[in-house]
Amino acid sequence: MGNFDVKKQMKSILSVGLCTLLSQVHAEPVAVQRADSCVVIGAGQTAMDGNRLTADFELTSPGEYVVQLIHKPEQAGTALSASVSVDGSSLCEQLERSYWIEDGIVSTFETPVHLPKAGNYSVTVKCDVKPEKVRLIPRVYFGSRIVVGSETYYDAWIKMHESPEKQAAMQWYKNARFGMFIHWGVYSQAAGSWKGTRIEDSPIQGPRVAEWLMFTFNISRDEYREFAKQFNPDASFAVNIAKLAKNTGMKYVVITAKHHDGFALFDSACSDWDVTDGTSYEGDLIKELYDACRAEGIDFGVYYSHGHDWMDGCDADYANVKMKNDEYGVPTRPNGKNLWDPSSNSYSDYLEEKAYPQIVELINLLPDLRLIWFDGEGLITEAQAFRFYEMIYDLNPNIVVNRRVGYEYGDYMDAGDNTTPEAGELVAKYFETCGTANHSWGFKAHDNNWKSTNQLLRNFVDIISKGGNYLLNIGPDGKGHVPQSCADSFVEMGQWVKTNSDAIFGTTRWNRFNENVNPAKGAESVPGEFWFSAKENKVYAMSITPAPQTVRIESLNISSGNVTALRLLGSDEILQWKQTGDALEIDFKGIETDPQGFVIEATFGEQG
Repeated sequence: MGNFDVKKQMKSILSVGLCTLLSQVHAEPVAVQRADSCVVIGAGQTAMDGNRLTADFELTSPGEYVVQLIHKPEQAGTALSASVSVDGSSLCEQLERSYWIEDGIVSTFETPVHLPKAGNYSVTVKCDVKPEKVRLIPRVYFGSRIVVGSETYYDAWIKMHESPEKQAAMQWYKNARFGMFIHWGVYSQAAGSWKGTRIEDSPIQGPRVAEWLMFTFNISRDEYREFAKQFNPDASFAVNIAKLAKNTGMKYVVITAKHHDGFALFDSACSDWDVTDGTSYEGDLIKELYDACRAEGIDFGVYYSHGHDWMDGCDADYANVKMKNDEYGVPTRPNGKNLWDPSSNSYSDYLEEKAYPQIVELINLLPDLRLIWFDGEGLITEAQAFRFYEMIYDLNPNIVVNRRVGYEYGDYMDAGDNTTPEAGELVAKYFETCGTANHSWGFKAHDNNWKSTNQLLRNFVDIISKGGNYLLNIGPDGKGHVPQSCADSFVEMGQWVKTNSDAIFGTTRWNRFNENVNPAKGAESVPGEFWFSAKENKVYAMSITPAPQTVRIESLNISSGNVTALRLLGSDEILQWKQTGDALEIDFKGIETDPQGFVIEATFGEQG
């Protein structure tokens, strides 16, 4: 039977970088990799020699890791000179303090270490001041500026995360694979410009995406409230978007119930900054879309900006946090904080009186809610982030929560906007890539940089081959209409998805991700590129270009296992083929494939 062992896959294809000389040690490890893929080594698990400590640990998920040191606040000085060695691969850096957690102040080595296989390792740390703990964090977490929490809440979180209800919810999520992201709100009415100035030309520094309009132009809260009165969507928006999601082959929808501007697309009892009280629209947009999606068999999720709220969230606690951070040399990022016209309430009041209650409202409003997609965690504390997760679990343990709830207290990780993990960044925790169809997430009238259907499919099959989900965004205009170029590409994608669904849904990674693929981001696919997925004793080879007269798939040569049957998905054509030591060769003479490509299903049997 074919070899589907993922560890062998990782061993064979991970690039050899910084740690080529790594070797396994045979001492019994005292620290074991946790379920969130982090390794945490406490002071009691180390051997000390002056300011030098050594510890052994067991790694179950290979990849690239960032090393972090945790010190008590009173140990903080102006700088830390430190070195770390993981089985002979050494780093020596002046460490900058990164952030706070319950355990203390976290400092981070900028350069990652490459751990290419599972097994037992040894780490040695030498530092001016003895750290309380040493941590190894998967680089994909840290690369997305993810703040990983302490051990204070870990046991409680893992108990909820690994509960039967949550794992059943995660199985739904893994099977869903393909979803629609919708960025829509008051900013959509502005279409990427303010008073005749495009957002790219604003003199104020900030993201140039349409949904950051209020921030990028420093619009006052009163003026933005007045502008919201122009937001009056077409009543047909919900049905139209639900049908588009179904025609694209998507299994779930996630919409911005509240973005950073604090505006709720639902009727909120705890705030008048919502579609019912702040606009002339008569209805509840979230409930209408929920009902339309459920009628089409599409599952439903909501995006919620909990850390940032430019209308009611004060300065996101920036002044208080900065005062504390400055004392110990920890940076405080001002981006995303309302420092031009903050509300007069405290940040904790915002959380207690708006953010937590609105999450409760959404769960009660939407009984079949599947997912809450948090964003903008900003400066919330570890306790505040954990409370969101715990509260949702207590109300409905069947709801999946993304990692941006804060401090890694989510059920899965996202690889960053428009980013798919590289081989060495894949970790045990399930991943998702959220991506745009053009550049902006929200509607921007002058952004016509639409990705082609081929580019969108190329992103999709890359994600599928690595075992993740694709959450593909649309940005409707103020009326709720999806730009035609975007809708057309989505429908074309849907035709491919419908034909080749066997290669997408219910599949996992194979022992190779792809073959002959151009790694350039945004490239159009060319003949000879293949991406792979697997299911039981079947392997799927996915192409997104039409088949030439002879197709050669080198990864399916005889050494991959004995192929006993081939099928062209979506076709009744009988394929002529042979498997050699070099490749699986398929004769496509007289067989026409779709312009968007084709998928071969190879069934493996026992060797003769």
